[in-house]
Amino acid sequence: MQGKPLFLLLFFLLGAALLSQVNVPGYTRVRIQDGGTGRKILSSVVRDGEEVVMTWKNSLFGLQVTEVFQAQSGMLVLASVTFADPQGPAPPVVHPSDVDDLYHTGGAFTAGGLNRPFRRILYRVGEIGEPKMRVRSRVVDFKQEVGFGGRVMLTAAEAKAFEIVLESGNP
Repeated sequence: MQGKPLFLLLFFLLGAALLSQVNVPGYTRVRIQDGGTGRKILSSVVRDGEEVVMTWKNSLFGLQVTEVFQAQSGMLVLASVTFADPQGPAPPVVHPSDVDDLYHTGGAFTAGGLNRPFRRILYRVGEIGEPKMRVRSRVVDFKQEVGFGGRVMLTAAEAKAFEIVLESGNP
């Protein structure tokens, strides 16, 4: 009779272990880590549709850049980008097809509807850019984390059940 409770406990633990490895639709795990050492800086699970926002200063043109990503099925999708002159008027709206050229040629602009999916982005931290990323309520200052010349790796993946339990409330 004592073997039955032990068997049930082992069966339950095995089932829980297997279920914890199952990807759960509707959630994306976002991880930021030091690109040189692999040290985890942030790991958070966000619901699909939640925004992850990257801000930085463009060192060539002195414009403040805001890139808005949306979590979607284990990816981060670049939804909009704005290059704004802090002392200037509101930037003009441009078509998504114009964005690639404008990143390199300068000038203020804003574009929505980009729909560019990413699972992995490697950022190199410059002296002037002051790159920061907001995931939920936490803001990660890349230069503070890895220093000038350091690298930051951003990854997105489908969230597993155990990650949702452990990381949804801990940005």
